Amino acid sequence: MNLSEHFTLEELVASQLAARQRIDNRPTPVVVENLRRVAGVLEQIRALVGKPVMVSSGYRSPALNKAVGGAPASGHLDGLAVDITVPGMTARELAAAIRHSGIVLDQLIYEGDWVHVGLTNGKPRRQVLTARFGPGGTTYSQGIV
Repeated sequence: MNLSEHFTLEELVASQLAARQRIDNRPTPVVVENLRRVAGVLEQIRALVGKPVMVSSGYRSPALNKAVGGAPASGHLDGLAVDITVPGMTARELAAAIRHSGIVLDQLIYEGDWVHVGLTNGKPRRQVLTARFGPGGTTYSQGIV
């Protein structure tokens, strides 16, 4: 099912881990509508960079979110977050381009190898963060570091 010109429901719910572990990752109708909004933002990002946007993680059912070690209140659970890359761009370049674009987001997180884009059903916080992954867990710094 197409959610927008370039993004399908299938790619926003695809998960190799869910397939391997036979985890049901089917979204509810409410989640599908949230993913439609996310697809609209992904279209804006695609137009901004002039290249295809690759989704590495979109919607996660509660079971899948637990299996991947996701945050208990992750936007992925509601279909309001995606992790993306763009071929030919570093994640840092992508995050910087989005940050300076005027695209309204709740969260933009530079995560080293990918960029997390999060929406909200409330007022967007417009948070820009950098994640660092270490033995003590994940820490966040303001801005793109």
